[in-house]
Amino acid sequence: MTARTHDLAAISAYLVVVCTQDVRAVTVATALMVVIVNQVGGIAPDIDQPTAPFWRNLPIGKILGKGIDKMLGGHRFITHSILGLALFGWAAHWLLHLINLLIPNMDASIVWWAFMIGMVSHLVLDTFTKEGVPWLLPIPVKFGIPPIKKFRITTGKLGEKLVFIGIVVFDVWFCWVNYGVLENIVHHIK
Repeated sequence: MTARTHDLAAISAYLVVVCTQDVRAVTVATALMVVIVNQVGGIAPDIDQPTAPFWRNLPIGKILGKGIDKMLGGHRFITHSILGLALFGWAAHWLLHLINLLIPNMDASIVWWAFMIGMVSHLVLDTFTKEGVPWLLPIPVKFGIPPIKKFRITTGKLGEKLVFIGIVVFDVWFCWVNYGVLENIVHHIK
């Protein structure tokens, strides 16, 4: 899937989770960091791809991207597995607690969950692509839905565009149905 589809899916997944949980007050810093970190989580598994937008936007990103790609075993290897999810989760936990020293009114645990939801949404979406995802690494089997590869989505093609449109339609419907809940959430930002 492309970065924009992963971005949309990450924020949509977080929206669903937030609307199904008890509303609790959060600071503006937490709310802003949730959005930023959720989007980072939504594209983080593609850090192993040297052509990813993340690397293209850095001055020496092309060089760094190639090095990271080799270190992590190539695209859709460790970063697209449960093991990678655990490693990224551990690293994000510690990084967010360091950031919490600079932004003391940020709830690092809520922000961490936003990151993890973004990452999981990425892996779930990529499971529907032709390449599949090696969920159980080090077992080198890539899983895909549906099991027959020819029926899966090709990145950037019509199938992905339909998924993107489907997520947008779902978001509009979900926000309309949960308008009161969303309004209550916004009122709890202090």
